Amino acid sequence: MNDIAVLGAGMHPWGKWGRSFIGYGTAAARAALADAGLDWTDVGSIVGADTMRCGYPGYVAGATFAQALGWQGARVTSVYAACASGAQAIGTARAQILAGLADVVLVVGADATPKGFLAPSGRERPDDPDWLRFRVLGATNPAYFALYARRRMALYGDTPEDFAQVKVKNAAAGALNPLARYRTRVTAEEVAASAVVADPLRLLDICATSDGGAALVLSSMDFARRHGRPDPVRVRAVSTVSPTYPKSVLDLPDIATDSAAVVSPAPHGFRASIARAAYEEAGVGPEDLSLAEVYDLSTALELEWYEDIGLCGTGEGAKLLREGVTALGGRLPVNTSGGLASFGEAVPAQAIAQVCELTWQLRGTAGDRQVPGARVGITANQGLFGHGSAVVAVR
Repeated sequence: MNDIAVLGAGMHPWGKWGRSFIGYGTAAARAALADAGLDWTDVGSIVGADTMRCGYPGYVAGATFAQALGWQGARVTSVYAACASGAQAIGTARAQILAGLADVVLVVGADATPKGFLAPSGRERPDDPDWLRFRVLGATNPAYFALYARRRMALYGDTPEDFAQVKVKNAAAGALNPLARYRTRVTAEEVAASAVVADPLRLLDICATSDGGAALVLSSMDFARRHGRPDPVRVRAVSTVSPTYPKSVLDLPDIATDSAAVVSPAPHGFRASIARAAYEEAGVGPEDLSLAEVYDLSTALELEWYEDIGLCGTGEGAKLLREGVTALGGRLPVNTSGGLASFGEAVPAQAIAQVCELTWQLRGTAGDRQVPGARVGITANQGLFGHGSAVVAVR
């Protein structure tokens, strides 16, 4: 096994604080270092997950955080992969540790988001699929989420009531999380009464944009043992795979599918392939999971992830939800943190925050939202432009 140890996990609370992403990331980094019982000078490398909305420092997040913490000569790396940025930062740190380039790596992601939905920034870019889906289709993120919801309704019989129950479930978990932005339980009736944003999705079906930061201190297993941590939470797999040709189902930001006239479609879609690669690398399967953290950009998309990470068959996500399997206290809780429904979206931080939640759950320190006996967890999300993101952590 190519395990690495998670020695520390830290976060800055999510919200709309009106400050620089640098402050959020630095606070999260210091919390993670304190959790690990290490000093910043013990770190041999820092990997920053970039935010592309905050000016020049956003493009060099690793160096930005290194400077804010105090120059001390550590290796520095910056990565950007949309919503998968945090997973790629973890993957980069893992590679450095396994290659012997550093014993201890600090991974940091933070963002300060604009009000409203996220949109392309800067000049016109007609060769950019994300720019094109806004300009050609008018497909803002809420419209994109609504298309997925409509597809599920047409193919599988999912209902707006099913989508509302995802929000109810995640809000209940978020109410128990002191780091979440939204800590109020909601009812299905309150979801149904909220404003329609992109039919059939309502305001409470869609995640907000937020400020926030998250950080992890990762190390080699030898370093962990030498420093009195013989049985730490371990990262066992990081999947950052790309799609396989041909893509026969439309998946924005692309506005057309590949031609499959002479090539058979892949047996699994892109998101399903992300989790399958993680399971294969980790030597585990969905049946081994204790919990999962998935990217609930909308309530309907969470149901899609149940199927993509192998918790149930295609079209059976709503059934799993109705049976209470994925709620706190269920057989396999999903989004015990409260998910994006409770945090909002801080793009470079969220995949790291997902691993923070797995870490606390696998340590048994998640408080009122603790999954009893948690041993194996997976995170999953998708960065636009074909960036996979899944991490398997074990104890």
